[in-house]
Amino acid sequence: MSTIQELQGLREREDHVEFKEAKHNYPFAGGQHTDPKERRRCVLGYVVALANERGGKLVLGMTDNYPHKAVGSDFAIGETGALEDEIYERLHIRVRTEELFDEAQNRVLVFNIPSRPVGKALRFEGVPLMRIGDSLREMDDAEYFSIISEQSPDFSATICEGVTTNDLSSEAVQRLRNLIHQKRNNTNVLTVPAEQLLSDLRLRNSEGKLTYAALILLGKSEVISKHLPQNNIVIEYRANHTQIRHTARQEFRAPLIIAIDEVWDYLNQPASNPMQHIDLMPQILDIPSFNSETIREAVLNAMMHRSFQIGGDIFIRQFPDEIIISNSGGFPYGVSLGNILTVNSSPRSRLLTEVVEKTGLIERSGQGVDIMFRNCLMEGKALPDYSSSDDYQVQLSISATVIMPYLALLIRDFQQSHEADQQLNVFDMLTLYAIAMHSDTYFFQNSLNKLLDVRLVVADTYFQYVLSDAYFGYYPPVANGHFKADDIRKTYFLLQHEGKISMSDFQQEFSEKYTPKQTRTLVDKLCENHLVERTGKGKATCYEWVKSEIWKI
Repeated sequence: MSTIQELQGLREREDHVEFKEAKHNYPFAGGQHTDPKERRRCVLGYVVALANERGGKLVLGMTDNYPHKAVGSDFAIGETGALEDEIYERLHIRVRTEELFDEAQNRVLVFNIPSRPVGKALRFEGVPLMRIGDSLREMDDAEYFSIISEQSPDFSATICEGVTTNDLSSEAVQRLRNLIHQKRNNTNVLTVPAEQLLSDLRLRNSEGKLTYAALILLGKSEVISKHLPQNNIVIEYRANHTQIRHTARQEFRAPLIIAIDEVWDYLNQPASNPMQHIDLMPQILDIPSFNSETIREAVLNAMMHRSFQIGGDIFIRQFPDEIIISNSGGFPYGVSLGNILTVNSSPRSRLLTEVVEKTGLIERSGQGVDIMFRNCLMEGKALPDYSSSDDYQVQLSISATVIMPYLALLIRDFQQSHEADQQLNVFDMLTLYAIAMHSDTYFFQNSLNKLLDVRLVVADTYFQYVLSDAYFGYYPPVANGHFKADDIRKTYFLLQHEGKISMSDFQQEFSEKYTPKQTRTLVDKLCENHLVERTGKGKATCYEWVKSEIWKI
């Protein structure tokens, strides 16, 4: 707890503190300024700069001249809790505030700012800031490079002192041989001495010492427990999201090359991973609640990218409708929620990743995210969700709920009816998803022309682009031959545009295709099949899409 007397004796440079009078209307995030240099002189700007200095204090309500005098500030009176939440939401660091008062009841607000994460510079409006004199300026190249260089070397490549080949699981070593043989069709790997195999994979150095990658991949459980106790994978199952105590819990400390199968077998029990039978008359879509490839990729990604220096287990929380996987350490440098699918990242455990690639457990470093997104799209599920991640942990949520079954059918049939070089890639699928959801997120302009050319997407005057008749052909009233796909598509989007419309509006929209009588017959048929609802009477009669009808487009 600070005191005003202590603050008065601090020096801004030496003590990593910034004093601002901020009596009235001090800006939180740039205020009304348009000049970037002026916008930075705000609470968030100084929090970023001080965090980049390894932490410090921002003091509002005191003069910046030494000795600092309390003059009082009205900034965020009665809202300090919400203020802390807002800073965390924007910067993902936990700032603690204190309100102090002198004898004259002048209010002083103190922000206690922690250090930035190791190897990362915080940014305000895209710019890493540092304090220079009385200014907040963009960090120079030398300072920025020194921060990036703090990132730890490859932990998995360092030597684990005291571990020998006798500490490795013979079962794990044999599985390593078999997997590499299957992946590379290399029969020599089955008979080469274990020491040579480890050396060839760089798991053993020229002096015969083993790396942490060897321990993680192949070590006996009791040896892992002794030398790397934070290497657990912990699974907890809960029957619902409000349940505090877990229903079941299991810890895995086996060598990774064996543990990945044990983890999946535990998650894949019939009661906790049932097959979903989605009735899409006349078809039935069979989809597992959790996809084997998706979950295995997620667990392996967590292991490759976790920070062993921070510690903490790989933690898996399983619910009937969701699996959440957490690992210590934030995203690797250069990776964010916005570019996670497009940026080439380097895993923290590079040696470990290289060996796992050779086994075929993962295809290529960085490709796992693409695979997870592709699988979710082809199963009609929500996309993998990383939004709860921060600078200290990555948290991935994978949903079991099928929300877009018709889109899944569309993608599956398109892939099966086209040669490999003409099929949709994950960015094409994501653009379909974005158009279906009327969202700009995951919309890739380069994929749009392809989707228009193959008639999976069409232009629309209101939404700009919408799914075409090819999608609506899977909807049961169309698949059963009761309606034409273009009639359902046009009706649906017309009512999405307008909410409610009259019969004359219907007749005007369909005038190029149907007579007024034919349009009335179509609308009556839509109402009889409970796709469209009629409200009001006489001239006040209106029509709207049935709210109980579940559409995911």
